[in-house]
Amino acid sequence: MSEFVRNVRLWFAPERVRQEGGTPDYRFSLANERTFLAWLRTALALIGGGFAVDQFLPGLRWAWRVGLALALLGAGVLCALRAVNHYVRCERAMRRGEDLPASRFPAVLSLVVAVVAVAMVVVVVVGWAG
Repeated sequence: MSEFVRNVRLWFAPERVRQEGGTPDYRFSLANERTFLAWLRTALALIGGGFAVDQFLPGLRWAWRVGLALALLGAGVLCALRAVNHYVRCERAMRRGEDLPASRFPAVLSLVVAVVAVAMVVVVVVGWAG
């Protein structure tokens, strides 16, 4: 069974995470939880932005509107899923006394947001009509 599938199972069984290793300092677990919540806020903002693009820019060409909205919505979904996966991975690593897991996700998310922002600049400069 892959590590990812094992982690997904732990999303819904936090008591199993507690069976691994020793209990870390509570401050670290709480910091991990705050990071998780920050990722969820980011996901909600991306999802809200996707809906806003779709609903409040009716004059925008359909392909642009749907493309930008779907990019933001997709990034929000991935961000929410990544948040819980990263939370579980970090909690396990802390309990085992291992290094915290590295992640490329922040860079990927930043690139997606930057691409959407550049597309929005193009939309504003070129105009919405069409």
